[in-house]
Amino acid sequence: MGKTKVRKMMFILSKATIENVYAAFIMANGARMEGIESEIFFTFFGLEAIQKKKLEHLHVATVGNPAMHIPTMLGGLPGVEAFATKMMKKEMEKLDMPPVGEFLEILSDSGCRLWACKLAVDMFHLEKADLIDEIEDILTIGDFYNRADEEGTQLLFI
Repeated sequence: MGKTKVRKMMFILSKATIENVYAAFIMANGARMEGIESEIFFTFFGLEAIQKKKLEHLHVATVGNPAMHIPTMLGGLPGVEAFATKMMKKEMEKLDMPPVGEFLEILSDSGCRLWACKLAVDMFHLEKADLIDEIEDILTIGDFYNRADEEGTQLLFI
């Protein structure tokens, strides 16, 4: 039995913390660089990564994030999240990582398709005008799954 090559990567981004957003963006960009189709479906709080008013104000999650190695009580103290976010952005700049808005443009220009979740858009009382221009459309989850219904497609929830 032969292996099926990955032909399409479809990412579901449900949280707009910096670490989740960049994980999805880097993986989607990497797929495009390897000639693999990629799509990102922004749902629930992931929508903040594509809202014009919010995308440049994303934060690192310091509470309940075991990778931060910060006790929950300390992570919730005033200023800790802002400090952690500033440090993370500084480290990413050193690696020439583009800011969120610019990265979304790069993804779109590379052929990565960007979708907003209809249920989440409706739930948060948003309209397409609230979202970045690179969002191709607002899809139902059924529409999204139909896009995944082909051999060689992998779904990844972030």
